[in-house]
This record gives sequence, C-alpha cells and structure tokens, in this order.
Amino acid sequence: MEKLYYSISETAEILGESISLVRFWSNSFPKLIKPRRTAKGNRQYTEEDIEILKQIHYLVKDKGLTLEGAEKQLVAGNAKVSNSVKALESLREIRAQLMEIKNSL
Repeated sequence: MEKLYYSISETAEILGESISLVRFWSNSFPKLIKPRRTAKGNRQYTEEDIEILKQIHYLVKDKGLTLEGAEKQLVAGNAKVSNSVKALESLREIRAQLMEIKNSL
C-alpha cells in the first residue's frame, strides 16, 4: 500500500468484500474505524483503517465470531489477531504464486 487514503471501493477490493459490507462494518465499529470524509461525504480509509477491517474480516468471516465478539477482541488489543491476519495474508499470497506457477507449466 502506498496511498494515504483509499476510497471505499478500493478498500472493498482489498478485502475482497462488497462495498455495502465495508460500509456496514465502518458503521458497526465507530470506535475503531474512523474514515475521513470528503467534501462530497465519501469515505476515505487510511492503511490503519484497512488493517482493522482485515482483522474484523478474519474474526467474523474466518473465525465465525459475532460483531460483538470481534469488537471485544479488537478493543482488548489482542496482538494475536494481528499476527494471524498477517500470516493468513502471507499464505494466500504464496498460494496465489504457486497457482500461477502451476498454470504456467
């Protein structure tokens, strides 16, 4: 990531989710995610916001927690969640690279 701010559509693409889900999570976690608003009212997310959204995605989609359970874990500042998300991203990148190699053979 190299930009200061990402639009909601770019953020949704990074997460692999719909724009409406990103908007819903932003509204559900106002203490953790504070997107900047443009003059037109469009949300703009920082890298920190996107990292928190990735952690929410991991907790809700992968671990099956409720939104309340995910918020409790994130508010507690659980570094284990952050490490799990980073490890999962690395594994997905490796898998994509291996699939690319397999397809080129």
